[in-house]
Amino acid sequence: MSEDNGGSSLAFFLAGMSIGAVLALLFAPKSGKETREFLSQKAEQGRDYVTAKGREVREQAADLVEKGKEVVSEGRERVSAAYEAGRQAWKEEKGKAR
Repeated sequence: MSEDNGGSSLAFFLAGMSIGAVLALLFAPKSGKETREFLSQKAEQGRDYVTAKGREVREQAADLVEKGKEVVSEGRERVSAAYEAGRQAWKEEKGKAR
C-alpha cells in the first residue's frame, strides 16, 4: 500500500482550489472588478495556507531532527557502556588468569 504524504495532499488541495476558481469564473455572473477581487482573495488564502503548511512541515522536520539526535546520543551511550563493561570483564578475567 502506498503512504499518503503531505506533498500529494497539498497538490490535490491546490488543484481543487484552481478548478473551483475556474468554475466560479465560468458560472458566476460578476463584474470584472468583483472577479479580480475574488481571485485576489483566493490567491491570498492559498498563499496563507501554503505558508502555514510550510511552517508546519519545518517544525515537524525540526522535531524529527531532535528525535534523531536523541536516538544517536542514546546509541552512543549504550555502545560506550557496553565497551566499558567488556573492557572491565576482560581485565577481571586477565587478573584471574595470573
